[in-house]
Amino acid sequence: MSRPAQEPAVVPQPPVQAEAIRIVLAQVVPYLLPQFDQDRAAATARARAETSPTPLRVFAEAWAVEVAIARHPETVTRLRELEAAAVEETDVRAAMEIAAEISAIRRAAAEAGVGGAAR
Repeated sequence: MSRPAQEPAVVPQPPVQAEAIRIVLAQVVPYLLPQFDQDRAAATARARAETSPTPLRVFAEAWAVEVAIARHPETVTRLRELEAAAVEETDVRAAMEIAAEISAIRRAAAEAGVGGAAR
């Protein structure tokens, strides 16, 4: 039996805004909230120190990608499998294939999380 290339997500992708991202994280991967809050505090401190919104934008975009991945449990599973395989792989060609697949997953998530979400 074949399965769809990507099953629909139960929770929609939030806009690239810290509070909206945090709400979805709380629903799909609540164990990441402490890291999110720590990263947000660091980005806020950097933004103040640099008098620039860039650290906050970079923070929100990075977490939008993480949410785009986390909304699809099958993608999370595959990504974790690939990451574990990358640690163990000794063949350069196989390692490059693993890296390419990880990159493709993260690129698709960036398109969905940053490019596809309302700002």
